[in-house]
Amino acid sequence: MDASEEPLPPVIYTMENKPIVTCAGDQNLFTSVYPTLSQQLPREPMEWRRSYGRAPKMIHLESNFVQFKEELLPKEGNKALLTFPFLHIYWTECCDTEVYKATVKDDLTKWQNVLKAHSSVDWLIVIVENDAKKKNKTNILPRTSIVDKIRNDFCNKQSDRCVVLSDPLKDSSRTQESWNAFLTKLRTLLLMSFTKNLGKFEDDMRTLREKRTEPGWSFCEYFMVQEELAFVFEMLQQFEDALVQYDELDALFSQYVVNFGAGDGANWLTFFCQPVKSWNGLVLRKPIDMEKRESIQRREATLLDLRSYLFSRQCTLLLFLQRPWEVAQRALELLHNCVQELKLLEVSVPPGALDCWVFLSCLEVLQRIEGCCDRAQIDSNIAHTVGLWSYATEKLKSLGYLCGLVSEKGPNSEDLNRTVDLLAGLGAERPETANTAQSPYKKLKEALSSVEAFEKHYLDLSHATIEMYTSIGRIRSAKFVGKDLAEFYMRKKAPQKAEIYLQGALKNYLAEGWALPITHTRKQLAECQKHLGQIENYLQTSSLLASDRHLTEEERRHFCREILDFASQPSDSPGHKIVLPMHSFAQLRDLHFDPSNAVVHVGGVLSIEITMYSQMPVPVHVEQIVVNVHFSIEKNSYRKTAEWLTKHKTANGIINFPPETAPFPVSQNSLPALELYEMFERSPSDNSLNTTGIICRNVHMLLRRQESSSSLEMPSGVVLEEGPHVLRCSLVTLEPGANKITFRTQAKEPGTYTLRQLCASVGSVWFVLPHIYPIVQYDVYSQEPQLHVEPLADSLLAGIPQKVKFTVTTGHYTVKNGDSLQLSNAEAMLILCPVESRAVVYSNTREQSSDAVLRIQSSDKVTSISLPAAPAYHVIEFELEVLSLPSAPALGGESDMLGTPEPHRKYKDKQKTGHCMVTTDHKVSIDCPWSIYSTVIALTFSVPFRTTHALLSSGTRKYVQVCVENLSDLDFQLSDSYLDTGDGTDLQPVPLNAQSQQHIHSKQSLFFVWELKWTEEPPPSLPCRFSVGFSPASEEQLSISLKPYTYEFQVENFFTLYNVKAEISPPSGMEYCRTGSLCSLEVLITRLSDLLEVDKDEALTESDEHFSTKLMYEVVDNSSNWAVCGKSCGVISMPVAAEATHRVHMEVMPLFAGYLPLPDVRLFKYLPHHSAHSSQLDADSWIENDSLSVDKHGDEQPDGSSLGSRGSVHSVCSGEHKGLPMPRLQALPAGQVFNSSSGTQVLVIPSQDDHVLEVSVT
Repeated sequence: MDASEEPLPPVIYTMENKPIVTCAGDQNLFTSVYPTLSQQLPREPMEWRRSYGRAPKMIHLESNFVQFKEELLPKEGNKALLTFPFLHIYWTECCDTEVYKATVKDDLTKWQNVLKAHSSVDWLIVIVENDAKKKNKTNILPRTSIVDKIRNDFCNKQSDRCVVLSDPLKDSSRTQESWNAFLTKLRTLLLMSFTKNLGKFEDDMRTLREKRTEPGWSFCEYFMVQEELAFVFEMLQQFEDALVQYDELDALFSQYVVNFGAGDGANWLTFFCQPVKSWNGLVLRKPIDMEKRESIQRREATLLDLRSYLFSRQCTLLLFLQRPWEVAQRALELLHNCVQELKLLEVSVPPGALDCWVFLSCLEVLQRIEGCCDRAQIDSNIAHTVGLWSYATEKLKSLGYLCGLVSEKGPNSEDLNRTVDLLAGLGAERPETANTAQSPYKKLKEALSSVEAFEKHYLDLSHATIEMYTSIGRIRSAKFVGKDLAEFYMRKKAPQKAEIYLQGALKNYLAEGWALPITHTRKQLAECQKHLGQIENYLQTSSLLASDRHLTEEERRHFCREILDFASQPSDSPGHKIVLPMHSFAQLRDLHFDPSNAVVHVGGVLSIEITMYSQMPVPVHVEQIVVNVHFSIEKNSYRKTAEWLTKHKTANGIINFPPETAPFPVSQNSLPALELYEMFERSPSDNSLNTTGIICRNVHMLLRRQESSSSLEMPSGVVLEEGPHVLRCSLVTLEPGANKITFRTQAKEPGTYTLRQLCASVGSVWFVLPHIYPIVQYDVYSQEPQLHVEPLADSLLAGIPQKVKFTVTTGHYTVKNGDSLQLSNAEAMLILCPVESRAVVYSNTREQSSDAVLRIQSSDKVTSISLPAAPAYHVIEFELEVLSLPSAPALGGESDMLGTPEPHRKYKDKQKTGHCMVTTDHKVSIDCPWSIYSTVIALTFSVPFRTTHALLSSGTRKYVQVCVENLSDLDFQLSDSYLDTGDGTDLQPVPLNAQSQQHIHSKQSLFFVWELKWTEEPPPSLPCRFSVGFSPASEEQLSISLKPYTYEFQVENFFTLYNVKAEISPPSGMEYCRTGSLCSLEVLITRLSDLLEVDKDEALTESDEHFSTKLMYEVVDNSSNWAVCGKSCGVISMPVAAEATHRVHMEVMPLFAGYLPLPDVRLFKYLPHHSAHSSQLDADSWIENDSLSVDKHGDEQPDGSSLGSRGSVHSVCSGEHKGLPMPRLQALPAGQVFNSSSGTQVLVIPSQDDHVLEVSVT
């Protein structure tokens, strides 16, 4: 510390500035404690709490201690914070009362009066206690008395402003405690002063900023004020806060420039609109560029001066924050913004000056970053610096073009004068870079000195930039730099070096679909290929440019004439063809076949019309258009028929081709949709809206690199196919736009023809479409003659005339007059010959050619049909009527066959299974004139009726019922029904149907009933034949008479032998039966006839007086209305005599109330077992054992559970009778037993004590 009385030098703005603290009082005392104080003060951090809700920070305090002078105190209106004393300290070690009164007190009073005069309230009195002085003076007062006096005299209300420092130079715990207390107080007071004074400064600064709309407001003045605040933050090592101040100044100035461009300009901006006279670039090698700062303070700075100084301060702070890569990012933004701001402010800039300034600034930033980072860090962060390298390369290229260093003849005098002016604007090199060999100044000066030097520097920069872009995967940017390099090589007449860069750039543009860059690059590439003599590549590029609609019509015509001029020149090597892709010359839009199904027979003519869209700007005369066709034969010697081909071909015969996408392989439709979202940025202080915009969330998907292993340009070496099968059209003029071209061919060989390649020749230039896609084919067939017979209806009905369609496909055979079809007649099917039957001849495309009357000759065995004359590959169609004889199927077939007799009780179940008409196949052999072999066809007829019969009984009277069901969809008229029982018996059926004709609708049944009457004993089996006439009800009178429908069946054992009658009586004393009470069941079995032929079987036994037979009865209640008590079955010996009666009594119990039907009573014949032991067995033992074998002849089996519960029928395999012979039971036919009590019901009333009433309703 300098304690002399000399005036202080002016403030130097460097990073070593510290907050000022003045020291008054004993200067020697302060000098002794200064070393310890300067070391101990910044050692401990303090928490700094600031206003406006800003986050607290921990800071280390340092101070610049200077001797107190009144000149240091700020005067009114002085806003300088760097020279502002934040704290005033008075030092004393007085311990003598008299000395205090004589000198110290007056000095303290004077010191405080000066502070009060300048409104300074930040002060501190330090009393240093020294034990050595107390030992030397014996009359001193205790320390506390001096401290108390000072506190009473000067610190009445602020006693904490007086502190004691005990023996500061000793090393003891007491001294350390004293130091700690003193340092804490000092740091606290310093922070309080910082907070108060900085807050007041910020308020004043904010007030000044709010006056920016007033006339006379100066940005430069405000700049100095806010920078003063930034200096203080920097002095306190709060670099982030200091950077915020410069960022705010940057944003404020940028906003004013934008407003100026929009027409709302501030007056002070005119100071920055003065012409640019110096463009020496950024200065980043010293913390503060005082020269530019002073020019800003004097309001003499240009826009570049202000931006350069502002960025240099931001760069310094960012480097202190160890964020060098942000320096590179901000530098690139700054350089681009400065270029735009100069345009907005309409600042006059000499040509090339701005390029020099940008070039020097880029290199200055790069070298500044390299100076504070090692090589490994730089290599790993190329992505942050490569933009500066690229920008510097671009600006150096602009300077080279401007100064004539890239022209073929070198710079002229005007270029040299311009170069001298640009170098003069750089001024002298700065001292800090004068000794640097590769400084930006030296590089630029050397690059502009000669053509060779410029080429060296430009190539070095370009290759380095391309290498950096490639290393970080930014291929698009690398190709863009390469394209600039290609332009340089073209200027230098080195097209062989330029081609590789142009091809790379074009490939990248094609992959990403940039239309305008593609066009521009192709123009450059065409010029390069022309200089290199690459004729084929040049013609291909010219064809692409001639079809490019981004060029003007004149440019397109120029490239088209280039192709036509070359094609018109005589070739040095005759027969040499230059093959180019067709997509740039013309596009195939659609193709139309005639016939439309693209199927033609051998010898037929096929027409193919294609639409070609010429993309040339002028009419082009094409010598020939050729379609190469590939021929193939079906495998396995299979020849497609015309019918099959017609079904599998497109109906309209038009094939559309997708538009060519060769220039843009990546379709825009294949890219993902934009994901756009609103973006808002609000102020952290008052939450006000700062900026708003739109952000794309999936930009990485939209701009990602598209790579392909194959070349994106159509390869020029297209293979030109040659083969024996071609379609050709000569001398065609293709007008711009759509053109129709027609090819015609005559089919010669059957097979499939695939259109493979489309070629158009213009002189020696051939434009080729290598693959026609989608696949286009036409078929040529050679068909054998065929005969097809099919009914016109869904099914043919037997018994009535039905129409059948005959289709003769002639194929390769020509039908001549006299050719006929020979049909062999079937026995049960007739071929009818209508009078006006005609045959129609159709072409292969279903166009009617002719028709003729059909001549039919019929004999007993053969029907001959004369065919009309017809050429090959035509179709002959005619219709005939056929008639199949109706008949029901024979009896005894499967259960679902029509006409099968079924028991009446199963009729309902049969209805559930559904009914299908019975079918009959009739095979007809046809001899055709084109073949030595006969063709056998089968016609299936369906019988429209389903017939069943049933035997009905009423005592001894018998009835036969026949049911006719119409299963077809037609209505019929039935007439003359008749039942024939044969001539061998006197039995006569008497019809009960009164009507002779009856109408039967579709899916309707009609019943016919006859009563059987006889005088003699009827036979055991009665054959019956039912017949009925029928005709369709909806048709007119038929020309032929139809045969009746017949149905044959037999009636077995239909004579009634037994009458069974059951009767239930209530218990004695009761009028009605009650539930739960036993009732009496009496069963009467009565024989109705004497011995008949049907009785003579094994069960018949003969006694002295009469014959008898054994019967078994069984009482069963399947409806579970009755409970049979006791034995429910038994065996009786029944005399075979008329009116013989047997009574059976048993008890039953009703289970429900209501009118209940009687239980069923069944009769069986009891047949003995034929074995050696049968004579030894007593019949009563069999009855007693009740072990029976039941043979019920297909009747329903009894319920085993119910029978078993009542002890009626058991298995013979019981343990006690195992091995014994077992009798058999044979069910009596339904016609031999008549149950006279069938249908009778008994009234059952509920019991009186029933709580739940169950009523059975039947």
